[in-house]
Amino acid sequence: MPRWHLDIDRYLNPVVAPSILPRIPYPVAHFCGYRTEKTHRSLPLGNLIVVFWSFIGIFATLALIGLIGQNVPSFESNGVPVIVGSFGAAAVLDFYAIESPLAQPRNAIVGQLISSVTGVFICRLFMLSSNFESIRWVGGALSCAVATGLMALTGTVHPPAGATALMAVADDQVAKLGWFLIPVVMLGCGVMLFMALLVNNIQRRFPVYWWTPETTGEYWCREVTPGQRPTVETSHDNKSAACTSTSSGDLEMATSIEDQPLVITKGLVQVPSNFYLSIEEKKMLETLSLRL
Repeated sequence: MPRWHLDIDRYLNPVVAPSILPRIPYPVAHFCGYRTEKTHRSLPLGNLIVVFWSFIGIFATLALIGLIGQNVPSFESNGVPVIVGSFGAAAVLDFYAIESPLAQPRNAIVGQLISSVTGVFICRLFMLSSNFESIRWVGGALSCAVATGLMALTGTVHPPAGATALMAVADDQVAKLGWFLIPVVMLGCGVMLFMALLVNNIQRRFPVYWWTPETTGEYWCREVTPGQRPTVETSHDNKSAACTSTSSGDLEMATSIEDQPLVITKGLVQVPSNFYLSIEEKKMLETLSLRL
């Protein structure tokens, strides 16, 4: 059987510019998720601290989005909801499950953009029918399915964005916004990202990466054709090391020889004593080890 697979990052990562975070003042970079080796190592916070900051972040962010929506004249004149429903699910990801790939900025922003555009387009397409109200449910289902497929192909899956695509067709108040839904959603995403950077970096770290956990910027440092995976070498010259970044440059950590390795073999996961994993991360690694 042929293996049908599309990895868009294979083509994008070599031309995505390396992160600038290592080159900006550290206090600013810290609140953008950048950590050095010394500042990254910390003791586990415990779930009570995580729940506390999640509560603060979710409440403050949704309240701020609602306040902005109430005081923007164009929002009121266009009948924009106080808070788009999908922002509730997005807030849970962005303030509680902050280490999930689904919560990283690329997914949260681009995923919502793809879904809102898809939802509005399909809604407008179905509205051309005189029987729109009777087939609206088909449009909602199609919108969510298409948006999910596009997010999966572009590496931007964000579950709350699926709700945005669905609401753009199935929810009458949201559907009436038409193309105005896109700036509404993008404004909300921008506010939520700003608040997530502010709150989550007080005692935790967000984002884990901005674009991808893989290496970016290889095209600008040496001859790499987009679509070709960069070769991993045991040593790099100074130019290559300076202009490429791993994890989009958002986690610049030098690994010393003395560090204990994280070992994953079939049915076994060995975690070094100085490395903290959440319960969810441990379960994920155990599941992966069974597939080796």
